[in-house]
Amino acid sequence: MSKIIAEYVWIDGSRETLRSKCRTLLCHGLHRVDLKEVPIWNFDGSSTEQAEGSDSEIYIVPVRIYKDSLRGAPHIIVMCKCMLPNGNPAKGNNRNYAEKIFENRIYEEPWYGIEQEYIMFNADGVRPLGWPDHADPAPQGPYYCGNGAGKVVGRNIVDEHYEACLKSDIDIFGTNAEVMLSQWEYQTGPTCGLKAADDLWVSRFLLHRIAEKYNVVISLDPKPIQGDWNGSGCHTNYSTKSMREINDSYNSVINSLSKRHKEHIDVYGSGNELRLTGKHETSSLDTFSVGLANRGCSIRIPRDTAKNGIGYIEDRRPSSNMDPYLVTAIIAETTIP
Repeated sequence: MSKIIAEYVWIDGSRETLRSKCRTLLCHGLHRVDLKEVPIWNFDGSSTEQAEGSDSEIYIVPVRIYKDSLRGAPHIIVMCKCMLPNGNPAKGNNRNYAEKIFENRIYEEPWYGIEQEYIMFNADGVRPLGWPDHADPAPQGPYYCGNGAGKVVGRNIVDEHYEACLKSDIDIFGTNAEVMLSQWEYQTGPTCGLKAADDLWVSRFLLHRIAEKYNVVISLDPKPIQGDWNGSGCHTNYSTKSMREINDSYNSVINSLSKRHKEHIDVYGSGNELRLTGKHETSSLDTFSVGLANRGCSIRIPRDTAKNGIGYIEDRRPSSNMDPYLVTAIIAETTIP
Protein backbone atom coordinates (compact mmCIF):
# COMPACT_ATOMS: atom_id res chain seq x y z
CA MET A 1 0.00 0.00 0.00
CA SER A 2 1.26 3.48 -0.88
CA LYS A 3 -0.12 6.93 -0.20
CA ILE A 4 -0.98 9.55 -2.81
CA ILE A 5 -2.27 13.13 -2.71
CA ALA A 6 -5.70 13.76 -4.20
CA GLU A 7 -6.59 17.40 -4.83
CA TYR A 8 -10.38 17.83 -4.94
CA VAL A 9 -11.46 20.70 -7.22
CA TRP A 10 -14.95 22.23 -7.34
CA ILE A 11 -16.86 25.33 -8.47
CA ASP A 12 -18.07 27.62 -5.68
CA GLY A 13 -21.25 29.66 -5.28
CA SER A 14 -20.00 32.43 -7.58
CA ARG A 15 -20.38 29.87 -10.39
CA GLU A 16 -17.02 31.09 -11.75
CA THR A 17 -14.37 30.52 -9.07
CA LEU A 18 -12.61 27.23 -8.44
CA ARG A 19 -11.81 25.98 -4.95
CA SER A 20 -9.70 22.99 -3.94
CA LYS A 21 -8.34 21.05 -1.00
CA CYS A 22 -6.20 17.95 -0.61
CA ARG A 23 -6.35 14.64 1.21
CA THR A 24 -4.30 11.46 1.37
CA LEU A 25 -5.59 8.32 -0.33
CA LEU A 26 -4.28 4.78 -0.08
CA CYS A 27 -3.16 3.26 -3.35
CA HIS A 28 -2.48 -0.42 -4.03
CA GLY A 29 1.03 -0.51 -5.48
CA LEU A 30 1.15 0.66 -9.09
CA HIS A 31 -2.62 0.34 -9.45
CA ARG A 32 -4.11 3.56 -10.78
CA VAL A 33 -6.89 4.91 -8.59
CA ASP A 34 -10.33 4.34 -10.05
CA LEU A 35 -13.11 6.94 -9.72
CA LYS A 36 -15.21 4.65 -7.52
CA GLU A 37 -12.28 4.39 -5.10
CA VAL A 38 -12.19 8.15 -4.48
CA PRO A 39 -14.49 8.92 -1.54
CA ILE A 40 -17.13 11.62 -1.42
CA TRP A 41 -15.87 14.42 0.83
CA ASN A 42 -17.29 17.67 2.22
CA PHE A 43 -16.35 21.27 2.93
CA ASP A 44 -17.63 24.39 4.70
CA GLY A 45 -20.15 25.82 2.26
CA SER A 46 -20.69 28.91 4.41
CA SER A 47 -17.23 30.08 3.27
CA THR A 48 -17.95 29.57 -0.44
CA GLU A 49 -21.40 31.20 -0.86
CA GLN A 50 -23.07 27.78 -0.92
CA ALA A 51 -24.54 27.30 2.56
CA GLU A 52 -25.43 28.95 5.87
CA GLY A 53 -23.19 28.53 8.89
CA SER A 54 -25.97 26.73 10.75
CA ASP A 55 -26.01 23.96 8.14
CA SER A 56 -22.72 24.34 6.36
CA GLU A 57 -21.69 20.95 4.98
CA ILE A 58 -21.62 20.61 1.20
CA TYR A 59 -20.65 17.29 -0.35
CA ILE A 60 -18.04 17.15 -3.11
CA VAL A 61 -18.73 14.18 -5.36
CA PRO A 62 -15.87 13.01 -7.62
CA VAL A 63 -16.80 12.98 -11.32
CA ARG A 64 -13.46 12.61 -13.14
CA ILE A 65 -9.83 11.90 -12.28
CA TYR A 66 -6.85 13.63 -13.90
CA LYS A 67 -3.12 13.07 -13.46
CA ASP A 68 -1.63 15.75 -11.22
CA SER A 69 0.88 17.45 -13.50
CA LEU A 70 1.77 19.95 -10.75
CA ARG A 71 2.97 17.37 -8.22
CA GLY A 72 3.69 14.56 -10.64
CA ALA A 73 2.82 10.86 -10.55
CA PRO A 74 1.18 9.12 -8.79
CA HIS A 75 -0.81 12.06 -7.39
CA ILE A 76 -4.19 13.00 -8.86
CA ILE A 77 -6.58 15.91 -9.42
CA VAL A 78 -10.23 15.07 -8.80
CA MET A 79 -12.88 17.16 -10.53
CA CYS A 80 -15.99 17.24 -8.35
CA LYS A 81 -19.57 18.45 -8.34
CA CYS A 82 -21.22 19.97 -5.28
CA MET A 83 -24.31 18.37 -3.75
CA LEU A 84 -26.56 19.24 -0.83
CA PRO A 85 -27.25 16.68 1.92
CA ASN A 86 -30.79 16.24 0.52
CA GLY A 87 -29.37 15.06 -2.80
CA ASN A 88 -30.05 18.24 -4.77
CA PRO A 89 -27.33 20.14 -6.65
CA ALA A 90 -25.68 22.89 -4.62
CA LYS A 91 -25.29 26.44 -5.89
CA GLY A 92 -22.63 26.44 -8.59
CA ASN A 93 -23.32 22.87 -9.71
CA ASN A 94 -24.48 22.99 -13.33
CA ARG A 95 -23.00 19.60 -14.10
CA ASN A 96 -26.17 17.82 -13.03
CA TYR A 97 -28.08 19.71 -15.73
CA ALA A 98 -25.44 18.81 -18.31
CA GLU A 99 -25.54 15.14 -17.30
CA LYS A 100 -29.27 15.00 -17.99
CA ILE A 101 -28.92 16.71 -21.36
CA PHE A 102 -26.11 14.47 -22.62
CA GLU A 103 -27.65 11.27 -21.30
CA ASN A 104 -30.15 11.06 -24.16
CA ARG A 105 -28.10 12.85 -26.82
CA ILE A 106 -24.74 11.12 -26.70
CA TYR A 107 -25.77 9.01 -29.70
CA GLU A 108 -24.94 12.04 -31.87
CA GLU A 109 -21.42 12.19 -30.42
CA PRO A 110 -21.37 15.98 -29.90
CA TRP A 111 -17.81 17.26 -30.20
CA TYR A 112 -16.63 20.57 -28.76
CA GLY A 113 -13.50 22.59 -29.37
CA ILE A 114 -13.40 25.45 -26.87
CA GLU A 115 -11.21 28.55 -27.27
CA GLN A 116 -10.46 29.97 -23.83
CA GLU A 117 -9.25 33.57 -23.93
CA TYR A 118 -7.86 35.22 -20.80
CA ILE A 119 -5.80 38.20 -19.68
CA MET A 120 -2.85 38.25 -17.29
CA PHE A 121 -2.81 40.96 -14.65
CA ASN A 122 -0.29 42.11 -12.11
CA ALA A 123 -0.96 40.86 -8.58
CA ASP A 124 -3.01 43.99 -7.75
CA GLY A 125 -5.50 43.07 -10.49
CA VAL A 126 -5.47 46.66 -11.79
CA ARG A 127 -3.05 46.77 -14.72
CA PRO A 128 -2.53 44.00 -17.27
CA LEU A 129 0.86 42.36 -17.11
CA GLY A 130 3.48 44.24 -19.11
CA TRP A 131 1.43 47.44 -19.49
CA PRO A 132 3.06 50.78 -18.59
CA ASP A 133 2.07 52.08 -15.16
CA HIS A 134 0.57 55.36 -16.31
CA ALA A 135 -0.19 54.92 -20.01
CA ASP A 136 -1.62 52.43 -22.43
CA PRO A 137 0.66 50.36 -24.66
CA ALA A 138 0.74 50.79 -28.42
CA PRO A 139 -2.61 50.06 -30.14
CA GLN A 140 -3.62 46.54 -31.08
CA GLY A 141 -1.92 45.11 -34.12
CA PRO A 142 1.45 43.51 -33.33
CA TYR A 143 0.35 41.36 -30.41
CA TYR A 144 -1.76 38.64 -32.06
CA CYS A 145 0.41 35.52 -32.47
CA GLY A 146 3.31 37.86 -31.73
CA ASN A 147 6.89 37.09 -30.81
CA GLY A 148 9.51 39.18 -29.09
CA ALA A 149 9.80 41.70 -26.28
CA GLY A 150 7.18 44.42 -26.39
CA LYS A 151 4.78 42.16 -28.28
CA VAL A 152 4.12 39.39 -25.76
CA VAL A 153 4.35 38.93 -22.00
CA GLY A 154 3.80 35.88 -19.82
CA ARG A 155 4.91 33.22 -22.29
CA ASN A 156 6.56 31.24 -19.47
CA ILE A 157 3.15 30.79 -17.85
CA VAL A 158 1.55 29.87 -21.18
CA ASP A 159 4.17 27.22 -21.95
CA GLU A 160 4.02 25.70 -18.46
CA HIS A 161 0.26 25.56 -18.67
CA TYR A 162 0.31 23.89 -22.08
CA GLU A 163 2.66 21.15 -20.85
CA ALA A 164 0.69 20.71 -17.61
CA CYS A 165 -2.54 20.13 -19.54
CA LEU A 166 -0.87 17.54 -21.76
CA LYS A 167 0.57 15.72 -18.73
CA SER A 168 -2.85 15.75 -17.04
CA ASP A 169 -4.47 14.09 -20.09
CA ILE A 170 -6.55 17.15 -20.92
CA ASP A 171 -7.44 17.37 -24.61
CA ILE A 172 -5.59 20.61 -25.31
CA PHE A 173 -5.22 21.49 -28.98
CA GLY A 174 -3.06 24.60 -29.06
CA THR A 175 -2.34 28.10 -27.80
CA ASN A 176 -1.49 31.58 -29.10
CA ALA A 177 -1.03 35.19 -28.07
CA GLU A 178 -4.20 37.21 -28.63
CA VAL A 179 -5.06 40.67 -29.95
CA MET A 180 -4.45 42.70 -26.76
CA LEU A 181 -1.08 42.82 -25.00
CA SER A 182 -1.12 40.28 -22.11
CA GLN A 183 -4.13 38.47 -23.61
CA TRP A 184 -3.72 34.80 -24.53
CA GLU A 185 -5.84 31.92 -25.72
CA TYR A 186 -5.68 28.15 -25.56
CA GLN A 187 -7.96 25.65 -27.25
CA THR A 188 -9.27 22.38 -25.84
CA GLY A 189 -10.78 19.52 -27.82
CA PRO A 190 -12.20 18.22 -29.97
CA THR A 191 -13.77 16.36 -27.05
CA CYS A 192 -17.09 14.58 -26.75
CA GLY A 193 -19.84 15.47 -24.29
CA LEU A 194 -19.21 16.02 -20.60
CA LYS A 195 -15.45 15.54 -20.80
CA ALA A 196 -15.22 18.74 -22.85
CA ALA A 197 -16.60 20.73 -19.91
CA ASP A 198 -14.61 18.83 -17.28
CA ASP A 199 -11.42 19.39 -19.27
CA LEU A 200 -12.00 23.13 -19.52
CA TRP A 201 -12.63 23.51 -15.79
CA VAL A 202 -9.50 21.56 -14.87
CA SER A 203 -7.44 23.45 -17.45
CA ARG A 204 -8.57 26.69 -15.81
CA PHE A 205 -7.55 25.30 -12.41
CA LEU A 206 -4.07 24.50 -13.73
CA LEU A 207 -3.76 27.95 -15.29
CA HIS A 208 -4.58 29.73 -12.02
CA ARG A 209 -2.20 27.53 -10.05
CA ILE A 210 0.72 28.03 -12.44
CA ALA A 211 0.16 31.80 -12.57
CA GLU A 212 0.06 31.81 -8.75
CA LYS A 213 3.75 30.82 -8.72
CA TYR A 214 4.60 34.02 -10.60
CA ASN A 215 2.31 36.27 -8.57
CA VAL A 216 0.17 36.84 -11.67
CA VAL A 217 -3.63 37.07 -11.68
CA ILE A 218 -5.61 35.37 -14.46
CA SER A 219 -8.73 37.29 -15.47
CA LEU A 220 -11.64 35.64 -17.27
CA ASP A 221 -13.57 38.92 -17.28
CA PRO A 222 -15.03 39.32 -20.79
CA LYS A 223 -14.20 43.06 -20.92
CA PRO A 224 -11.78 44.05 -18.15
CA ILE A 225 -10.25 46.97 -20.09
CA GLN A 226 -12.65 49.49 -21.58
CA GLY A 227 -11.89 51.39 -24.77
CA ASP A 228 -10.47 50.24 -28.07
CA TRP A 229 -9.32 46.85 -26.81
CA ASN A 230 -10.64 43.38 -27.56
CA GLY A 231 -12.62 41.57 -24.89
CA SER A 232 -12.20 37.90 -24.06
CA GLY A 233 -14.47 35.14 -25.31
CA CYS A 234 -14.75 31.39 -25.04
CA HIS A 235 -15.71 30.59 -28.63
CA THR A 236 -17.21 27.12 -28.85
CA ASN A 237 -16.68 25.02 -31.97
CA TYR A 238 -19.29 22.33 -32.38
CA SER A 239 -20.20 19.35 -34.52
CA THR A 240 -22.38 16.28 -34.28
CA LYS A 241 -21.98 12.92 -35.97
CA SER A 242 -24.59 14.02 -38.53
CA MET A 243 -22.75 17.28 -39.21
CA ARG A 244 -19.55 15.35 -39.82
CA GLU A 245 -21.20 12.82 -42.16
CA ILE A 246 -24.36 14.22 -43.78
CA ASN A 247 -24.05 16.95 -46.38
CA ASP A 248 -25.31 20.42 -45.35
CA SER A 249 -26.82 19.18 -42.06
CA TYR A 250 -25.01 22.05 -40.32
CA ASN A 251 -27.62 24.41 -41.78
CA SER A 252 -30.42 22.85 -39.73
CA VAL A 253 -28.23 23.13 -36.62
CA ILE A 254 -27.75 26.85 -37.25
CA ASN A 255 -31.48 27.27 -37.80
CA SER A 256 -32.19 25.64 -34.44
CA LEU A 257 -29.66 27.91 -32.71
CA SER A 258 -31.26 31.00 -34.26
CA LYS A 259 -34.59 30.22 -32.58
CA ARG A 260 -33.16 30.23 -29.05
CA HIS A 261 -30.72 33.14 -29.26
CA LYS A 262 -31.83 34.89 -26.05
CA GLU A 263 -31.93 31.65 -24.05
CA HIS A 264 -28.34 30.96 -25.05
CA ILE A 265 -27.17 34.51 -24.31
CA ASP A 266 -28.70 34.19 -20.82
CA VAL A 267 -26.29 31.35 -19.96
CA TYR A 268 -23.28 32.38 -22.05
CA GLY A 269 -21.52 34.26 -19.25
CA SER A 270 -21.85 37.31 -17.01
CA GLY A 271 -20.79 40.72 -18.29
CA ASN A 272 -21.10 39.54 -21.87
CA GLU A 273 -23.11 42.62 -22.81
CA LEU A 274 -19.91 44.67 -22.43
CA ARG A 275 -18.16 42.44 -24.96
CA LEU A 276 -20.86 41.66 -27.56
CA THR A 277 -21.11 45.14 -29.05
CA GLY A 278 -20.66 44.37 -32.73
CA LYS A 279 -17.10 45.70 -32.51
CA HIS A 280 -13.74 44.04 -31.81
CA GLU A 281 -14.60 40.82 -33.64
CA THR A 282 -17.95 40.30 -31.95
CA SER A 283 -21.60 40.17 -32.96
CA SER A 284 -24.38 42.25 -31.41
CA LEU A 285 -25.80 40.90 -28.17
CA ASP A 286 -29.38 41.39 -29.36
CA THR A 287 -29.16 40.01 -32.90
CA PHE A 288 -28.45 36.50 -34.15
CA SER A 289 -26.24 36.47 -37.23
CA VAL A 290 -24.40 33.97 -39.41
CA GLY A 291 -21.44 34.52 -41.70
CA LEU A 292 -18.93 32.65 -43.82
CA ALA A 293 -15.49 33.08 -42.21
CA ASN A 294 -16.93 36.15 -40.45
CA ARG A 295 -15.72 36.74 -36.89
CA GLY A 296 -18.24 39.53 -36.43
CA CYS A 297 -21.18 37.11 -36.42
CA SER A 298 -22.89 34.99 -33.78
CA ILE A 299 -22.08 31.85 -35.77
CA ARG A 300 -19.05 31.58 -38.03
CA ILE A 301 -19.14 28.96 -40.79
CA PRO A 302 -15.57 27.89 -41.61
CA ARG A 303 -14.75 27.90 -45.32
CA ASP A 304 -13.91 24.18 -45.28
CA THR A 305 -17.30 23.36 -43.77
CA ALA A 306 -19.10 25.37 -46.44
CA LYS A 307 -16.94 23.91 -49.21
CA ASN A 308 -17.25 20.26 -48.12
CA GLY A 309 -20.82 20.44 -46.80
CA ILE A 310 -19.72 18.68 -43.61
CA GLY A 311 -17.78 19.78 -40.55
CA TYR A 312 -18.09 22.10 -37.58
CA ILE A 313 -19.40 25.57 -36.86
CA GLU A 314 -18.17 28.16 -34.36
CA ASP A 315 -20.46 29.78 -31.80
CA ARG A 316 -18.66 33.05 -31.02
CA ARG A 317 -21.14 34.27 -28.41
CA PRO A 318 -19.92 32.61 -25.17
CA SER A 319 -17.82 34.85 -22.91
CA SER A 320 -14.50 33.94 -21.35
CA ASN A 321 -16.11 33.35 -17.93
CA MET A 322 -18.87 31.07 -19.21
CA ASP A 323 -19.66 27.77 -17.47
CA PRO A 324 -18.83 25.05 -20.02
CA TYR A 325 -21.41 22.73 -18.45
CA LEU A 326 -24.15 25.22 -19.36
CA VAL A 327 -22.78 26.11 -22.79
CA THR A 328 -22.08 22.60 -24.06
CA ALA A 329 -25.38 21.31 -22.68
CA ILE A 330 -27.64 24.01 -24.09
CA ILE A 331 -26.00 23.70 -27.52
CA ALA A 332 -26.70 19.95 -27.49
CA GLU A 333 -30.22 20.47 -26.12
CA THR A 334 -31.02 22.99 -28.88
CA THR A 335 -29.55 21.07 -31.80
CA ILE A 336 -30.06 17.36 -31.02
CA PRO A 337 -33.68 16.12 -30.91
